[in-house]
Formats: sequence, structure tokens, C-alpha cells
Amino acid sequence: MQQPQTPRLFCFGLGFSPLAFIDLVRREHGPEGWHVAGTTRSPDKAAALSARGIGTHLFDRGRPLDDAAAALAGTTHLLTAVPPDADGDPVLDHHAADIAALMPGLRWAGYLSTTGVYGDHGGAWVDESTPLRPTGRRQKQRAEAEQAWLRLWHDHGVPVHLFRLAGIYGPGRSVIDSVRNGTARRIDKPGQVFSRIHVDDIARTLRASIDRPNPGAAYNLCDDNPAPGHEVTAFACELLGVQPPPLVPFDQAELSPMAASFYADNKKVRNGRIKDELGVALKYPDYRPALRDQLRQEGHTAD
Repeated sequence: MQQPQTPRLFCFGLGFSPLAFIDLVRREHGPEGWHVAGTTRSPDKAAALSARGIGTHLFDRGRPLDDAAAALAGTTHLLTAVPPDADGDPVLDHHAADIAALMPGLRWAGYLSTTGVYGDHGGAWVDESTPLRPTGRRQKQRAEAEQAWLRLWHDHGVPVHLFRLAGIYGPGRSVIDSVRNGTARRIDKPGQVFSRIHVDDIARTLRASIDRPNPGAAYNLCDDNPAPGHEVTAFACELLGVQPPPLVPFDQAELSPMAASFYADNKKVRNGRIKDELGVALKYPDYRPALRDQLRQEGHTAD
């Protein structure tokens, strides 16, 4: 009797979210239950990831995989978190044909995008049926990259799924960390809200999609509570027992162009599709239990 093939996950861009996903599948099935590999731009990071049992390859816009056929051989699941640049999507520009050649063995592919592709909606709700009207350069590049990945599905049958991520946070990249390191600010722009998603819930949603694949689908990944950033910072300060930074009006904040760009779009993002289609029950439907949990995991008591 033929033994089932051990799934092999290849991640372009072994960053915060893909590594959380790798940790999840390894917890479920043990280190030998999934073969995992992926890319990084840094030789030092490659060495550290290899020491964790992740087959690691160097990749960047100017550095395609040295031997793509060998690196990707046997891949059953593919995830990409590499952002597009002014020239397009680096992964597709270098390796679209190599990815297409994985068919029919490739069972699932995920592209990590952003809810920024929806653009500005004046604080109104958006869902996956909302037309894309990105405002900034980076958001437009993301929308174009989504279409490029969908063409890989239409033209070659690559089972692409789009995951539009809200603001990502988690231990090491949360407002608690920014308060501690002194970079937290409280900017007041009346009516402005942001959606966010905990990295653990990103991993859980990707896992659910693998169990219920629907190539060509797009999913919003966010929690249930769009909220002003200054409220989140104030709550973190309360947990830490420190005075919150002053509330600064947006027009007096002297933000960098990059920081100011996050305030150009204002919308509340619906997440019903991941619940209805994928059966996802968010671990952190609100930032409050997530931040409390972070402190508990660090050994602190958060009231």
C-alpha cells in the first residue's frame, strides 16, 4: 500500500507570519510531520533558520534561487510573503514558471497581501466583495501582484488563495513592545480606525484554508474590533502601569511620509468569510485579551 506523501511547505520570505505558520504545523504534527523550507535575504538568518531544521535558501530581487527546480522539488504547499516592488512581484518575475511546473503536485498556494488594496472608505465597512481602489503606491503594487498571482491560477491551475492582512501584531511586534522601547505615539485623527490581526490567527487561518481549499478566493484577515490606534496604546500603557504618551493631533504630529500614509485610508474590515467558509474561530477577536496574554506568557500579571 502506497504511503501518503509527507506534505512539504515552501515559504518565499521566512518572516514573522510564515514562521508562526511553520510553528503551528510543527506543533500539530511534530518536526517530521511536515517538511519545511523557504527563503531569506540574509546569510546570517539563513544559518539560524537552518539550525531550526528549516531548509533555507537565499532569494531577493537581484538574487533568484540558485537551483529553483531542486529547491522547490516535492513542494505540496507554497506560501509567499515577499512584497512587490516597483518592477512587480520578485517571486513571479524570477520563478513563475518554476512554480507552475510544480503542478499537479502542488495542492495549495497562499499569497499574503494587505487590506490596503481596498483604499479609503471614510470609515465604512469593507468585505471581499468591495471593489479594489488602492490609493498609495505600495497598495497599488499589492493589487497588481494579487492579479499576477491569480493569473498563475487561471493560466496554469496553481491553486492560489489571497489573504488580505490587516495590521499584524504579536509578541515582539506589539504595542506593548513599542511602549517599552519608547517608540509608541498616540495620534488623534477623529474618526480614524485601524483593523489588526494577531500573528497566531494568521497561522490558524492559513491552516484552515489548507483543510478547505478554494483556489481563487480572497480572505480578509482581521479581528472583530477596528479601533483607533491611540486607544490600543493607552490600553497597553494601562497594563504596563505606565503613563501613556500624550495625545497629539494628526495635523501636528509631524509624521514621516510612510507613517502618514497609514492614516490616508480609513475603513473597517469585515472578517465573516474566514469564519463562514473556513470555520475559523479567532483566538484573539480583540486586542485586549491578546495583549493581556502576551504579558502572561512573559510571566507578568495583567489585570
